[in-house]
Amino acid sequence: MITIAVGSCNPVKIAAARAVWSLLADEIVVRAVEVPSGVSLQPWGDEEMLRGARRRAREAQQRWGTMWGVGFEGGVLEVAGQLFTGAWCVVRRADGLEGIGGGASVLIPPAAVDALRAGAELGPTMDALTGERNTKHHAGAIGILTAGLLDRQRAYEHILKLALARFRQPQYYEITAQEG
Repeated sequence: MITIAVGSCNPVKIAAARAVWSLLADEIVVRAVEVPSGVSLQPWGDEEMLRGARRRAREAQQRWGTMWGVGFEGGVLEVAGQLFTGAWCVVRRADGLEGIGGGASVLIPPAAVDALRAGAELGPTMDALTGERNTKHHAGAIGILTAGLLDRQRAYEHILKLALARFRQPQYYEITAQEG
């Protein structure tokens, strides 16, 4: 049995971890724990999102004492003057080795950009834009903006699969003493 700790109680993040790990093992237990990300409530840029995902994975893995910790951190990033959603995932093994995957970028509409630049968070901004509640625990900005072609859970499943590459194909990532 594989036990995985997720550094969030957000049901989307937990479901993404469960969906991906269930592809890898017949028996899994996914435990969730709310841990501080150590970054701002609305992370800006890849570095801040990655820092938050890394901390969530480490804290969750250490708190539960599991073999694996998973941290997701979503946010916004600016490219060529335009704002996009973004997300990073870190998978941490008990020995400290990490796998990292990222992506999940979609152009943010102008009405939401104005609110974000004024200091708002993306989740509540999307709630206000759509008239819905707690969208970040459901379809998320990605699900809303793609009209359901992709939702937040599937996007997080994708970046978790990317983060697992280091563990699925370690021969491409680890340098042996003879090579180094």
